[in-house]
Amino acid sequence: MGLPLALIDLAGLAALLLWGVRMVRTGLQRAFGPRLRLLMGKALGSRWRAFLGGILITALLQSSTATALMATGFVAKKVVGLVPALAVMLGANVGTTLIVQVLSFPVFAAAPAAVLAGYLLFGSRNTTAHDLGRVFIGLGLILSALHQMVHLADSYTDAPALRSFLEAASRQPLLEALCGAAFSWAAHSSAAAILLVASFAAKGVVSLPAALALTVGANLGAAINPVFESTTGTDPAFRRLPIGNLLNRLFGFVGGLLFLPQAAAWLAAWEPNPARAVADFHTFFNLALALLFFPWLSTYGRLLAAWFPDRKDKESLGQPLYLDPALLGTPAVALGNAAREALRLADLLKGMLERSRDIFLRGDRLQPASIKRIGKAVDKIHQATRSYLSAVDRDMMSEAERSKLEDILFFSASLEQAAGVADKELLALAVERIEKNLVLPPDAQAELSSILDRILANLQRAAALFVTPDLRVARMLAEEKDAFRGLEARASAAHFERMRANPADPDPAGALEVKVVRQLKRINGLIVASAAYPILERAGELLPSRLRRATADEEAAK
Repeated sequence: MGLPLALIDLAGLAALLLWGVRMVRTGLQRAFGPRLRLLMGKALGSRWRAFLGGILITALLQSSTATALMATGFVAKKVVGLVPALAVMLGANVGTTLIVQVLSFPVFAAAPAAVLAGYLLFGSRNTTAHDLGRVFIGLGLILSALHQMVHLADSYTDAPALRSFLEAASRQPLLEALCGAAFSWAAHSSAAAILLVASFAAKGVVSLPAALALTVGANLGAAINPVFESTTGTDPAFRRLPIGNLLNRLFGFVGGLLFLPQAAAWLAAWEPNPARAVADFHTFFNLALALLFFPWLSTYGRLLAAWFPDRKDKESLGQPLYLDPALLGTPAVALGNAAREALRLADLLKGMLERSRDIFLRGDRLQPASIKRIGKAVDKIHQATRSYLSAVDRDMMSEAERSKLEDILFFSASLEQAAGVADKELLALAVERIEKNLVLPPDAQAELSSILDRILANLQRAAALFVTPDLRVARMLAEEKDAFRGLEARASAAHFERMRANPADPDPAGALEVKVVRQLKRINGLIVASAAYPILERAGELLPSRLRRATADEEAAK
């Protein structure tokens, strides 16, 4: 077998290893996710408990990234302070090393038993047992992948081309460390990267100094993902924890490379088994970082708070409140969070319509700016919700959960479009009313106020229907579209009659009223569709088109 095919085999085994890690993590999150979050919430009461809690949770989830996302969610909601969360991340970095320690021993023979146990549990009707089945199957895949990697590395130990490449790379520790960081970042797991390095070191494919350089890089690479994945909004304060953890590991990256020769010499004397030496170095390295940073966490937290200050309240209107990235591995909870965020769009749209009423009825010149600001907030929350839902793993969802996801997307998109009409079309008419000093007659004002009240009531019904689907309420809400068509026709007819009665008067106020009612009808239609249409469509009561289908005789006559 040539080197290209060997690289393909290696990539396939690495993918199998990463898939096993992912199955273990998602299985534990689905089985014990809420309880793990409760455990972390209790642990965050003090630094030492937070440190130990970070070790335990990360060892269970086999992912410091998942722990980082969970801790960032607590900090973002101001449930806990930054300093205990930083302690959690120091513990998470140590917790990652525990799984490496376990798997660095020759435990490959347990792979078939783990897969068998997982298969039996996966078929259980008990949801917890079903999720634990995923965990055991994932463990079996991890062990099998590592076993195959060892054999592959053994068969290519003496390959001249590979030897030449590795010898050239071993003279550049920085290059090796950056390669390790890139692999760990791509894999979302430093544990997977270090296990691969340990398997290569065990067969002499890489020297011990080269393996340690790769380990230092892998330790850094796993801290990159939370920086991007834990921020669903634009508040700089949300970046304090992930960036603080990244800087902590960057410090270790630089220090590890500086002391790499001494560490390699000491480990060679301490542990003759290269695989065990890599695992021990990973543990000692992260323990040293934790001990070094632990006394300075308060000062470090103040520095991070100064570098990333809280966003002012007026700027955080469009900041998502419920999109917790740590819960993406639990689809049912993640969908609940996205639904709560989508309901905020209904509240914001209500504020836009109420401010529009003030402009049309009282000529309030201060409201257009606030309507624009709310419109931008709606856009931001809608985009954040879409991005959040796109990160939820559909393979882990049931059919009901997939349907719920589509309902949330449709609901939020419809309300975002309705807000767009209010922000652009309706607001343009409001500005026209102010600039031309048009005053609606008392009867037109009363009619417009009544229409707005009706839309606000429909918006409230749509929000309730989104939370609690009901076919009868969906039918009643859908009938409002016909009612608004009648309101538009009545306003247009009244304006036309006034023009006929007095041809010399173009009735600009009446023309404005007709335009406003037309845009309000559009907004109402989008509100109705947001919640009623998915229910009616599933019940088979929504026609695909309003066009009348031609009969067979009419088609033949053509």
